[in-house]
Amino acid sequence: MFGVIGAATFSASFSKSDVAVNIGFLGVAFALGLSVLVGAIAWGPVSGGHFNPAVTLGLATAGFFSWRRVPAYIASQFVGGLLASTALVLVAAGTSTEFLSDARKSGFASTGWGPLSPSGASWEAAFLIEAVTTAVLMAVVLAVSTRRTDATLAPLAIGFTLTVAALVAIPISNGSFNPARSIATAVYGGPVALEQLWLSLVAPTLGAALVGLVVTAVRHLAPRARRSSYI
Repeated sequence: MFGVIGAATFSASFSKSDVAVNIGFLGVAFALGLSVLVGAIAWGPVSGGHFNPAVTLGLATAGFFSWRRVPAYIASQFVGGLLASTALVLVAAGTSTEFLSDARKSGFASTGWGPLSPSGASWEAAFLIEAVTTAVLMAVVLAVSTRRTDATLAPLAIGFTLTVAALVAIPISNGSFNPARSIATAVYGGPVALEQLWLSLVAPTLGAALVGLVVTAVRHLAPRARRSSYI
């Protein structure tokens, strides 16, 4: 959360006097992918490295994660996201009043449609891109984390999948794929961000859950499929 929101807020488009830093969509996409890659390597052995309520729900729906653990995971993801965005607000407040004010007026990197979309996309387009990209992410997570493959490859596959997904989705919806990330920015993004928050909660969750249901159906058709030993 800290990596992607911070990159989108401070570095995506910044210029002042002789200092010019503009990482653009590509930089934000890599910030997201690298943050998740490093996080998965560091904390995957501890918690599974979900960081995303949609992924947690998708894994539970597919039968690879206990439903009893879902509430605690989602609560911690929401709290972590809010702490990260709050820290970034405090940092922004230490730059200039205008910078923080402008960041909040622009939605504080919140996801959505219309004024929150870099391309002014419709809510239908934003909903579709969030659902589809999260479904792709969920499919990759299940593919690489529920098979006996080299454990070092899973974070790489997931991180690069998020990078590609972000490159596709940022121009349309500002790229969330993560309800916790959406809440973390919307609370500081103003009334429009809060009004449009429902899309960034529903679409990713729906995309991940649909993939989980498909995997559940496939597992019933192939009862010999093995479960992962570490999810």
